[in-house]
Amino acid sequence: MFTDPIADMLTRIRNAGRAGHAAVLMPNSRVKTEIARVLQAQGYVAGYRHHDGVGAGVLEVQLKYHKKRHVVTGIVRESKPGQRRYVKSRDLPVVLNGFGIAVVTTSQGVMTSAEARQRGIGGEVICSVW
Repeated sequence: MFTDPIADMLTRIRNAGRAGHAAVLMPNSRVKTEIARVLQAQGYVAGYRHHDGVGAGVLEVQLKYHKKRHVVTGIVRESKPGQRRYVKSRDLPVVLNGFGIAVVTTSQGVMTSAEARQRGIGGEVICSVW
């Protein structure tokens, strides 16, 4: 049993990218699927698929490379189970002056901090990716 399944997901993506794997498998959940959707939309992963299985199934994330280097150079968990990080729309983080993204979960779903700022809503900062 994982204490923080989202941190486990981010660690699996980071480690698989450093090892040069084409894809990584992990236990599925709705939040993980939404994070994978945002990462794909922003160009950080090539794709994702849900495989049915025991329980919620398995989430497969296809990693993306550019000139044999993993596109994700850094991925950090911001809000942790022991210390949640909620921010208002005006306080949403900007990662590397706009060259990275912050993934935020809001009342309207999981999105980037730039999209949340544009809609004028705050939420919980899940992670930063660059």
